[in-house]
Amino acid sequence: MTDSLSGPEPEPRKSSHGTDGTSGPGSAGNGGSAGTPAEPAGALADGMAAAARRAGFSPAADGEPISGHALLAAMGGIRGLVEAVLPGLVFLVTYTLTRELIPSLIAPVIIGVIFFVLRLARKQTVTQALGGLVGIGLSAVLALFTGRAEDYYLPGFWTNGVYGAALLVSALIGWPLLGVAVGFLMGEQLAWRSDPSKRRVLTILTFMWAGLFILRLAVQLPLYYSGNVEWLGATKLLMGIPLYAPLLVVSWLMVRSVYAATAAAERPVL
Repeated sequence: MTDSLSGPEPEPRKSSHGTDGTSGPGSAGNGGSAGTPAEPAGALADGMAAAARRAGFSPAADGEPISGHALLAAMGGIRGLVEAVLPGLVFLVTYTLTRELIPSLIAPVIIGVIFFVLRLARKQTVTQALGGLVGIGLSAVLALFTGRAEDYYLPGFWTNGVYGAALLVSALIGWPLLGVAVGFLMGEQLAWRSDPSKRRVLTILTFMWAGLFILRLAVQLPLYYSGNVEWLGATKLLMGIPLYAPLLVVSWLMVRSVYAATAAAERPVL
């Protein structure tokens, strides 16, 4: 799994909020059209809603039942999981068996190229495969430049550090990034900030996601500095999807619960 909040990027999903998961053009502003001052706000809304979709929150916004199928789809499907896990697994296995750096770096690069070419040949979305290939290439270049196998994992540390710090700071200052993203995905923009229940839940979730990234660093950095490539690679895999998936389910349940409770409270009594 990629070391980011998004995880494997799911294919675009249609929802009741529109094909892009928002409430339509100009949803962040006042319904302005192209060329009006509302356009930057609309772009922000689309960007934040897209971030929430990449994090896997579309099923919660669409009211889709919590199920294995929904969870798998949110993580990019079988192909998305394979593309996220296989390159790192191949690097770890190859290096463990051969103790040779160059073959261990070539193998995941080849796999990344194959994934990209397959998606291109089938005229499918290549964003995830291209991003994965760039990440693999950067990791390989760093390890090749230093001659240290453990440096293959450096980009993951940078990503975890940036995401963890950004989420933690945003929650501490009262603007939890997860809340901003989910608010735009739900089509209410920043209205959740005036609802104490939503604000509390979305702040807690932002702390939880920040904790995931920080925990990864706390466990993996000592292994990196000790040069323990085998355990570093293993913990990276174990702290990827196996931690991401249950946290995503908990997030779905909390978001869906607080939005359902608010909707019920606002429903007029006949």
